[in-house]
Amino acid sequence: MVIYKSFSLLTTQYNDLIRITDEIEKAVAESGIKNGIVTVITKHTTTGITVNESLECLESDIDTFLKRLVPEDYPYVHARMLRSYGSTAGNPTGHLKAHLTGNHCVFPIVNSEMVKGDAQDVYFCEFDGPAKRTISISILGE
Repeated sequence: MVIYKSFSLLTTQYNDLIRITDEIEKAVAESGIKNGIVTVITKHTTTGITVNESLECLESDIDTFLKRLVPEDYPYVHARMLRSYGSTAGNPTGHLKAHLTGNHCVFPIVNSEMVKGDAQDVYFCEFDGPAKRTISISILGE
């Protein structure tokens, strides 16, 4: 059986890490799937999905690391005039940060529960906000 769900977030910052583990665990619990996998994917090219420990200091370190790795003031080609858009693209750093974090994660489901490490949490990563964003959850199993 395959169960598909989605939910939306309204992000409030240009760059933000938002913990979404509870929403995923709720979807798994409501699915009726006892054993299988759950896949979480973002539908946007300037956002990411990542798994890490839920600590405010670590969230700050991740944000600082990505900003140092992908500086706003670099002369990115994507920041120039795009004929196909008819304007200048203003979000090259969002695309590059999303490339680094990835756009999905997968966890096993055993006995109707998402199997993850005690310190693991799933984060939605916003790199071009604020915006309304959609996250898709696919649950496959029996």
